Amino acid sequence: MTDTSAARTPREPAPERPAETTAQRAQLSWSRVVLALGSNLGNRLETLQGAIDEIADTPGVTLLRVSPVYETDPVGGPEQGTYFNAVVEVRTLLTPDLILERANSIEEAFQRVRVERWGPRTLDVDVIWFEHVTQDDPRLTLPHPRAHERSFVLAPWHDIDPEAELPGHGPIADLLARVGPAGVHRRDDLELTADR
Repeated sequence: MTDTSAARTPREPAPERPAETTAQRAQLSWSRVVLALGSNLGNRLETLQGAIDEIADTPGVTLLRVSPVYETDPVGGPEQGTYFNAVVEVRTLLTPDLILERANSIEEAFQRVRVERWGPRTLDVDVIWFEHVTQDDPRLTLPHPRAHERSFVLAPWHDIDPEAELPGHGPIADLLARVGPAGVHRRDDLELTADR
């Protein structure tokens, strides 16, 4: 029988915990996310397609659906050209913060410059809805605080998911009926794809 009463050497202090990695910050289960895309500078269609390709290439993200293209009048801000808008639905293992970081990095890759609020832009990627997440954070409010009043978000979202609901506001179909189609029209002559 082994004598376990002998003095033991003191335990070494635990090593400092390294900074959290992206993988550690990822979620343990998949969540659906809706992202809204917009562009009114340069080759708008090519920019939206490029952004979709970048989203699809993101580790931990699977592209599920891509809406038709909408051409929309600008809302707020200075006088500027019309936008091309679209909505994509993805599923992801990433956290909301990581999705926001990725959206911002894609904007930067397409030379997005933030000079004037609601000013013209090469690319806008907004996180609109993140499944099971409601948060009021200055960096990322979920769901998007103005999505319920923006037909350029609601119309393409409704196209890819007619049964969708925006937490706190109700069915997308009802919201779209309320705000109406003014300033927004679908461009059936243009196409974005998830398969490039």
